[in-house]
Order: sequence, then C-alpha cells, then structure tokens
Amino acid sequence: MASGGFEELAVGGEPARLYASGAGNATPRVVVFHPWWGLNDDVIAYADRLAGAGFAVVAPDLVRGRVASTIEEAERLASGTDNDHADAVALAAIDRLAASKIGAVGFSMGAAWAMWCAAQRPAVAASVVYYGSLQGSSLTRASVPVLGHFAEADPYESDEAVLAFERTLRDAGRRVAIHCYPGTGHWFAEPSRDAWRPEAAELAFERTVAFLREHLASR
Repeated sequence: MASGGFEELAVGGEPARLYASGAGNATPRVVVFHPWWGLNDDVIAYADRLAGAGFAVVAPDLVRGRVASTIEEAERLASGTDNDHADAVALAAIDRLAASKIGAVGFSMGAAWAMWCAAQRPAVAASVVYYGSLQGSSLTRASVPVLGHFAEADPYESDEAVLAFERTLRDAGRRVAIHCYPGTGHWFAEPSRDAWRPEAAELAFERTVAFLREHLASR
C-alpha cells in the first residue's frame, strides 16, 4: 500500500493541513473529502489505497486539525465548521493537484464538497459520494458523472433523500450510478466504526476505482 505525508497550504492567511499520497506525477488525480470525524486514520488509509491503485491523492483538512471519535464530538465538530474556510481549503486542494481532470470523493459530510467542487472548478471531472446526498444548485450547475454508495438502513440518509438526489441529477442530464449495499448502515466503509462492513466496503472501493479510471482517463 502506498503511503504519504502531511503538507501545509496557505489559505486565507492561515495554514491548512493536507494529506498527500501517491507519486507527484501520477495520473489521474483525486481529492478525498473527510466525514464529520475530521481527517482521521480511516481517510488517510483510504487515500493511501487509492494511491496504491495508481492515483495521486490529496485529502484536505476542512476543520482545522480537529478529529472526533464519538458521535457527540462529531456533531459538535460538524455544527461548528467554518464553511467559508472549508470551501477555501477544498478549492485550494483541487488547485494543488494542477490537473485537467480531477476526481472528487466525499464521505458523508464530505460528500457535499465532492459535489460542490464540481460546480466550482472545471478540472473536476467526476464525483463519488459515500452515504451523503444533498440538494441545491451544485447538482444542476455541474455536468460531471456521479457515483453514489448508500446504505440499506441509514438514519442520516433516508430512501426519499437518496431518490430525490438521484432524480435531480438525472433531470439535470447528469450520468449517475447509485448503489445500495444490503445489510449496511451509515459509515459502512470506515474501518474504525462499528458499522464497518468489509465486503461492502471492498465492493464500493472497486467500483470507485473503476469509475475514476473511466472518467479521468486522458483522451
């Protein structure tokens, strides 16, 4: 498995952490947005796995170095997120990759940035979301394909919300593939959580790699 290290970006006059993994000249390139826990070991390991599959990967810290371990801590962390700062860090991470085709992958809370960035930067050519849906102009302002991984039983993402997410994308003319994984709940792809389901996580990862290779390939 590949391994990387931390770097600093200057964002709005303050340093922001970013984890980078994979050869600097590797293509294609991917940015990974963390869930409400912060930039934790699960996200770092996922970035390293993508790097091992041949991608150059960065994972920005959207919450100024804080990491939560319990749901209560994560709720406080998410509710206190400085969205303007997080937006700026997300865009700086994409610009740091300096490529014409970039994939954006987001877990839960991070799914919002994986979708939003595609509407902000034309370099983003594909978005992948793990158990995170949303509504809003980001879905209709971008045109890139979307891959979604969702849980069968998820108190944070109702079936109705996922269906509305998919419908909005399709109505906007976007190519979309939504997968629901039987026997799973929210966080099924994160090894440190009790909800982790290795078989579902592996299948989601394989689908993600294939999707990114397809849509980020140079033509």
